[in-house]
Amino acid sequence: GVNRVSLGVQALNDADLKFLGRGHSASEARAAVELARKYFARMSFDLIYARPDQTPSQWQAELHSAIEMAADHLSLYQLTIEPGTGFEGAVKRGQFTPMQGDLAADLYEATQQICDVHGLSAYEISNHARPGEESRHNLVYWRYGEYAGIGPGAHGRLHRDGAVYATANFRKPERWLKAGRETCEALSGRDQSVEMLMMGLRLQEGISTSRFESLSGSCLPTDSLHELLSQGLLLRHGDHIKTTPRGRLLLDGVLSKLLS
Repeated sequence: GVNRVSLGVQALNDADLKFLGRGHSASEARAAVELARKYFARMSFDLIYARPDQTPSQWQAELHSAIEMAADHLSLYQLTIEPGTGFEGAVKRGQFTPMQGDLAADLYEATQQICDVHGLSAYEISNHARPGEESRHNLVYWRYGEYAGIGPGAHGRLHRDGAVYATANFRKPERWLKAGRETCEALSGRDQSVEMLMMGLRLQEGISTSRFESLSGSCLPTDSLHELLSQGLLLRHGDHIKTTPRGRLLLDGVLSKLLS
C-alpha cells in the first residue's frame, strides 16, 4: 500500500553535502531521485538552504535545478543550529558562522516566489506542492491528528480513552530493539492546544480557534490576537486564523505573542 517516497537529498553539490555530514554525493542523489520517480506515483525530496556563505544566486540556481528534478512536491528547510548538535559545537568553536537573519529571510522570500511561479505553492511553511499533491502523511502532524511513532527515535500522539498520549521511542537502534518505547505521557488540554497551535500555524490553511479553545479551556489572548491582526501578521476568517506571508516569515514571534 505504500505509494509515496521522500528522499533526504539536502544539497546538490558535493562540498555542501560534506559540510552537512551526508554520506552521499550529488550524483548519487540525482540518481536516487530518478529511480524514485520511476517506481513511485508520489515522490518528494528535501533540500536544506541558508547554508554558510551561500549566496542568493547560488540558491536560486540550485532551486531551479531541484524543481526540474522534482515531481509534484518539494520540502525546503532553512539550516537551523539546534542545541546539543554537532553544528552547535562547531559554531561555538568558530568553525563556521550561521547565515545572518536578514539574508536568510531574503532566501526564504526568493524560495516562495520561485516555487509559486512553477506551481509549487507553500501549503506549509517549508513544504511546497502542486494542488492535490500535498503530503497526506505529514498533514496528519500539522493538523494535530493521531499518529503512531514506529522505529528508533520516533514520536507519536495516541488517543486512548479520551486522553492524548505523547510517546517517544529510544533513539539508539540497539536500545529500541530491546525496549522500544522510552516514554508515554498523557498531555494536558493546555499542552495539546499549544502543540496544535504551533503545528497548525505552519499551514497555509491555519487553525480553528474553537478547536484551540476546546482543548485549552480558554480563548486565545484577545489583545495579542488583535495586535497581530492589525499588524498584518494574521488573517481571520470566521472560526479560522492563519498567518499571512509576512506572518510566516516571523512565525516564532507570532507564536510567542499568542502563547505569552
